[in-house]
Amino acid sequence: MRGPLGPVIGRYPSSDGSTQLGGVIRHNRKCRDVAFLVIFIAFWVAMIVNSSFGFNQGNPLRLTYGLDYKGNVCGDKHANPGLRELELRYWLNPNQVYQSGLKDSQFSLSNARSICLLDCPMPSDDGLNWVCDYPEGEIRLSMDDWIDRNYDYFEFLTPEMRNTSLQLQGPCYPVIFPSVNVYWNCQFIARASNMSLRHWQQMGGVNINEGIVIDKSIHRSINARSSVLKRYMADVGKSWPVLIVCGGLLPLLLSIVWLLLIRHFVAAMPWITVAVFNVLIISVTMFYFLKAGWIGHDAISPIIGEHDPYYRVSARELHHLRAVTVLMTFIMIVSVLASIAIVRRILMATSVLKVAAKVIGEVQALIIFPIMPYIVLAIFYMFWLSATLHLFSSGRVLQNNCSSNCCAYDLALKKVNCDRCCGYSVHYTPHIAVAIFFHLFGCYWATQFVIGCSATIIAGSVASYYWARGETSTEVPFLPVFASMKRLIRYSLGSIVLGSLVVSFVESVRFILESARRKLKVSSSTPDGFFGKLVFHSSRFFLTCIECTIKSVSRNAYIMIAITGKSFCGASAIATELIFNNILRIGKVNVIGDVILSLGKLCISLSSALFAFLMLDAHKYKSSHHKISSPLLPVLACWGLGYVVATLFFAVVEMSIDTIILSFCQDSEEHQGNAQYAPPLLIETLNDQNEMQRLTQGPN
Repeated sequence: MRGPLGPVIGRYPSSDGSTQLGGVIRHNRKCRDVAFLVIFIAFWVAMIVNSSFGFNQGNPLRLTYGLDYKGNVCGDKHANPGLRELELRYWLNPNQVYQSGLKDSQFSLSNARSICLLDCPMPSDDGLNWVCDYPEGEIRLSMDDWIDRNYDYFEFLTPEMRNTSLQLQGPCYPVIFPSVNVYWNCQFIARASNMSLRHWQQMGGVNINEGIVIDKSIHRSINARSSVLKRYMADVGKSWPVLIVCGGLLPLLLSIVWLLLIRHFVAAMPWITVAVFNVLIISVTMFYFLKAGWIGHDAISPIIGEHDPYYRVSARELHHLRAVTVLMTFIMIVSVLASIAIVRRILMATSVLKVAAKVIGEVQALIIFPIMPYIVLAIFYMFWLSATLHLFSSGRVLQNNCSSNCCAYDLALKKVNCDRCCGYSVHYTPHIAVAIFFHLFGCYWATQFVIGCSATIIAGSVASYYWARGETSTEVPFLPVFASMKRLIRYSLGSIVLGSLVVSFVESVRFILESARRKLKVSSSTPDGFFGKLVFHSSRFFLTCIECTIKSVSRNAYIMIAITGKSFCGASAIATELIFNNILRIGKVNVIGDVILSLGKLCISLSSALFAFLMLDAHKYKSSHHKISSPLLPVLACWGLGYVVATLFFAVVEMSIDTIILSFCQDSEEHQGNAQYAPPLLIETLNDQNEMQRLTQGPN
C-alpha cells in the first residue's frame, strides 16, 4: 500500500505527525531507469549511422526528375554531360513508347531511349522538327549551342547518320507528336501532326505507330504508386520555406499569444477558442474543396506551364486530395456539432483554467520555457527531414537487364550499337524499407522524449509552487524551472526515455495493425463470420483507446516523477492509484479543461494548415521547378508541426492543471479531506463552495 507523500515532498507535518527536512521537493534522489537511457543512446548512434547511409546513397533530385538513357538524373549539374536546368525527360523514339504500352509487350518504358531537355518539343506547322541526342564525337557542338538550336543538328549528320535517323535509330529523331510537361516528363499526346508525318513519309522514314497507347504508356508510368510517393516526398523538400514559416514560426507566435491571453483574459478564452476553432476548421475544409476542384477553378493540375486548355490529364494526387476532402468534411461536421455540445460546460472550463493562469502569473518563467525544447526540436527536425529525403531517394542506379530491341546510333563509337542499350533504373534493396521505418520511429520517439522532458520540468516547477503553499520561501528555488530541469537531467532522463518509448511503441503497433487492416480491406480478405467482422472492425477503436490510455498514464507518471523522483513504473503506479481513488473529482474538474486545451492545440495547428494553403497558392509553387504536385503532404506536415509546437507551449497550462489537481487530491487524502498545502491563490480560484465540496469529498 502506498504511503503518504506529504513528508516526502512537503515541508509541513503529515497526518502521522512526522516531518521531513530538505525542501519542498525532496533532494535524496537517485538515478532511475539507467538501462533505458543506455538503450536510447545506442539507438541514436544507430540513427546517425542510418542517416549517414542515406546521405551517402541518396539524391533528392531522383524524387522529382527521371533518368536519361545514360543513367543521369535530369537537372543534375554534375552529370556527364552537365544537365543543369535540363529537367524534363523526353523519349526520343515514339515507336519504343508505343511498344511499351502494348498489353503483351516485353518492352519496358524504362528501356526506351530518353534524354533531358529544357522544354517539351512540339511538331512544326510547316515542316519537320528534329530532336537529336546529346552532342559528342563528330558532332562538335557545345551543350549551350545544342540547346540554342532546339536540340536539332540534323543538317550536320553524315549520310550514314541520316539513314539511321530515318530508321528511328538516331542520333536524331523526328517530332511527330506534341508533348506536354507532366511532372517533368514530356507526356505524348496521341494526336500526330499530319504535316510532320507527311514530311517524314516523304523522306522515306519507317512507319511510326499511332494510337492512344502512346499516350497511356507514359501516363501509366507517371501515375505509378512509387512515382506518386516520390513526388509527395519531393513536395515536402520543395516547400521547406512553408514548413519553416507555417510549421515553425507561426505556431510559435500563436502559442505565445495564446498563453498571454490565458494569463490576462482567462474568462473569455474558452469562448474565443471554440469560436476560432469552428472558423478555422471550416476554412481549411473549404480550401480542400477548392484544390479538389469542387469549388471554383483552382484545382491542382499535373501539367506544368502553358498547355492546350482542351487537354486533360488525370493524376492520383487529385484523387487522394478529393478523398481527404471527403474525410475533412466529415471531421468538420462532427467537430462543429461537438463544440456546440460543450458550450454549456464552458463555465467549468473557465474555472479550471483560472488555476493555470494563477500559476503562470506566479512562475512567469513558464511562459518562455517552452522555447528551449522548441529550439531543440527545430534543429532536430531540420536534420531529420534532410536525412529523410536522402533515405527515400537512396538506391543504386543500375542498367536494366533487358533483351529488347533498343539499338541506337552511338556517336562516340560511330556506329549503331545494340549492346548495353537498355535503360537505367534506381534499384532499392529490401533493407531500405526497414531503414525508413526505423528513421520514422526515431522521429516519433525523439518528439515524445522532448515533450516528456518538457512536461516533467513544468510539473516539477508547479509542484514546488504548490507544496510551498504558493508562498515565497527559501525552500523554493528562485527559478524553479531551472531547478526542475537540473533534477530531471541528473536523475530522471532514463524514466522519460522509458515513458516516451512506451508511447512510441504502442503508436507504432497501432500504425502497423491499421496498415494491415487496410490491406485486408483492399484485398477483400475481411472475415466472413459475424464475430470475425466484429473483431475486425472494432480493433481500430480498441487500439485507439489503448493509445489514449497509455498517453494519459504517461503524462500523469511524468508528474509523479517530477515530484517523487521515482522510476517510470513506480510513478505510473502511484499516479494510477491516485487517479482511481479520485476519479470523480478529477473527471468533473479536468475533462472539460482538457477539451478546451485540445481545441486550442487544434486552433494553432489549423492556423498553420490554413496559412500553408495560402503560401502554397503562390505562383512560385504552381510553376517551374518549384511546382508541387499536391498541397496535401506539405499542409499535413505544417499541421503536424503546428500541433507539436502547440503541445510544447500548451503543456504549461495542461501540466499546471494536472499537477495542481493531483497534488490537491494527494493533499486531501493525507489530511482527511482537508488540503493543508493548497495555496491561497488556489482557494481563491476555486472559491465556489459547491465546487470545493465536490473536490474535497471525492467519490461517494
